[in-house]
Amino acid sequence: MVTNILIVDDDASIRNSMHEFVEMVGYKAFSVASAEDALEVLKNHPIQVVITDIMLPGINGLELTDLIKIDYDSDVIVMTGFSGDYSYEEAISKGASDFVFKPVRFEELLLRLKRVLKERQLTQERAQMLKKLQKLAITDALTNLHNSRYFYNQVELEVNRSNRYKHPLSMLLLDIDHFKEYNDTYGHLEGDKVLQRLGAIIRSCLRRMDSAYRYGGEEFTVLLPETNCEEAVTVAERIRTSVEASVFEPAPGKQVRVTISIGVTQFQPEEDLTQFIQRADKAMYHSKQSGRNKVTSIPARQK
Repeated sequence: MVTNILIVDDDASIRNSMHEFVEMVGYKAFSVASAEDALEVLKNHPIQVVITDIMLPGINGLELTDLIKIDYDSDVIVMTGFSGDYSYEEAISKGASDFVFKPVRFEELLLRLKRVLKERQLTQERAQMLKKLQKLAITDALTNLHNSRYFYNQVELEVNRSNRYKHPLSMLLLDIDHFKEYNDTYGHLEGDKVLQRLGAIIRSCLRRMDSAYRYGGEEFTVLLPETNCEEAVTVAERIRTSVEASVFEPAPGKQVRVTISIGVTQFQPEEDLTQFIQRADKAMYHSKQSGRNKVTSIPARQK
């Protein structure tokens, strides 16, 4: 990957010699005479490090640093020939990653540039690792859906949003029919394949704004913002029929189908969160009791 360095200095001789040095040591260099021109380059190119003089016509180097830290993912090394007028602390407080005095020794600049790039790489790796860890903390490893812990966090957010904007919110609660018998007959590894397939089917039936969760062992739940109960039943039927059409082969030459029972309900404004979840559970239980492989909806306030 090419590393792009932007040099900002209104002295052409300094600018050109630094440009030549940066390219000589293996980086791609851009060079401009003003902060305004630097911002144009930043708009059009991914710049990893900006090396800028403080004394510039128009916007000065510290003001430029401020703008860069607000709008761009670039590190800044600040240069100055006036050691009494500007301090290291002032540059760092503006967001600069390092500070060098003129006349700049190229050997020193290269050391500082390498250090800034190394710290930048480590920061990005830490951010990526943190993102992965955050995803793992809210994801069910088997189905790749969100886990139940994240469900309780998200359902509260969606309920608050529904109350605030008076928009509909519906919930599906799904359970695999006779799943214990399936596990007992074919083993838990085959049962895991069913759970994985069901997770994939659910994801394929949802919109971007919807979210799905593994609620328990063989139970799943889906939150459908901006969706009333009737629309949610349509989604539930799409999931149910897709699962019913799937064929599993838990043993050589043995083809098996599984079914799911689904409960559907819509959030009632200002009701208790527990009531919302319990009503979906009651609807699912009714699907189980009335023969399984069914979708049952219970409107709000129905007892």
